[in-house]
Amino acid sequence: MKNPLFRLSPKGRTVAQTAGLVVVMAGLAWASVPFYDWFCRVTGFGGVTQVATVGSEDILDQTITIRFDASLHTDMPWEFKPEVRQMELRIGETGLAFYEAYNPTNKPIAGSASYNVAPYQAGGFFNKIDCFCFEEQVLAAGERVMMPVTFYVDPEIVADRDGKYVHTITLSYTFYQIDLPEGYAALATESDTNLN
Repeated sequence: MKNPLFRLSPKGRTVAQTAGLVVVMAGLAWASVPFYDWFCRVTGFGGVTQVATVGSEDILDQTITIRFDASLHTDMPWEFKPEVRQMELRIGETGLAFYEAYNPTNKPIAGSASYNVAPYQAGGFFNKIDCFCFEEQVLAAGERVMMPVTFYVDPEIVADRDGKYVHTITLSYTFYQIDLPEGYAALATESDTNLN
């Protein structure tokens, strides 16, 4: 015989099932962000690029055009642009491109760059060896810098069902303003005090 203390009425069961469903949905929502990030990095879905430690050993005679794009989030006061708008490389060859950033303000500004490639199916084949986007950037008042990105296009792209039709890849960056790291925050406060 069941214990009457643990027996739920039909209304109580519905409430318990609903509460359980809410807990499961909240858990899935919490886990979806890191899972989606992992999925995009592994597959290149959504134009997310790959990260490599060394260049490709295989360099093909076939070439591909890489275009460079730069934009700023609405609250970012920097100026930001690619040094060159496009370059042509052999597939598998290591490329080096630079983006120029300038802080025209009278205080240090920190930024973080988000990135992707288009068309999206190229994301799984576009490998960054080193990139300014891997770290936060801080520019002092009036500072201008050239920021490098080292990359290659994986030769496997020519054997891919969709990738073999890609002849141009656009690498895009968007810089967002972020909070200054602790040591720089004191400099910003000091420069504000000097202006008054």
